[in-house]
Amino acid sequence: MKILIGQPKREQDLKQLETEIENSPSVDLILYPESYFKESYLEKACELAEKYNTAIITGYKDNYDLDRVLVINSDGKVILERAKTPEEGELYTPSTVEDKGMTYGYLLCREVFQGLEGLKDENSIDLIFNPIGVGMFSEEQFSDWSGEAKKIAVQQKTLVLGASHADGSYKNCGFSIPIAYCFDENGETIMLSKDDTRTRIIDTVTKTVEIKEHPAIKK
Repeated sequence: MKILIGQPKREQDLKQLETEIENSPSVDLILYPESYFKESYLEKACELAEKYNTAIITGYKDNYDLDRVLVINSDGKVILERAKTPEEGELYTPSTVEDKGMTYGYLLCREVFQGLEGLKDENSIDLIFNPIGVGMFSEEQFSDWSGEAKKIAVQQKTLVLGASHADGSYKNCGFSIPIAYCFDENGETIMLSKDDTRTRIIDTVTKTVEIKEHPAIKK
């Protein structure tokens, strides 16, 4: 499987996603950040997935400006959609979904810090995704976040992949380290991007990484 990890700038429509999906015919699945688009574009996102036979994993803002989980399969069907887990409490379910013989795990943004406990009883997860909103607000957070993802990869014996937007900052603090990553089942780093917003394409079989920079999503 080939997975595109994108770090778009925040936008009101789907222009960057549309550009990437059009220009990446070999990709099976696209991972985009949390709250990438608004609910009014949900139907169009499904149409893109179906048109290009590419699954889309991201997050969106509903009409109440709340963050929602979103997995669209390559047939253009929404197969996972739920609210984001509050900072306190157990990980909301479902946090896994089956599609065409594969099981995906899903942790929306800070849910990565609830994943060790929330996913521990889940078996045979093929891939775990972590759409993130904006970048890290400190070097310490960058280290903590990537370290937690590694732990989950080892616990679940699978690849864990995540990506934030290229721009924006936590509570508009003015400081942001865009992050994208992929860790394997042994906790080894396949890819860890720090303040580098180029697109990555991960081959999950060979564990190789292709880097590309598309004009539509330059930082």
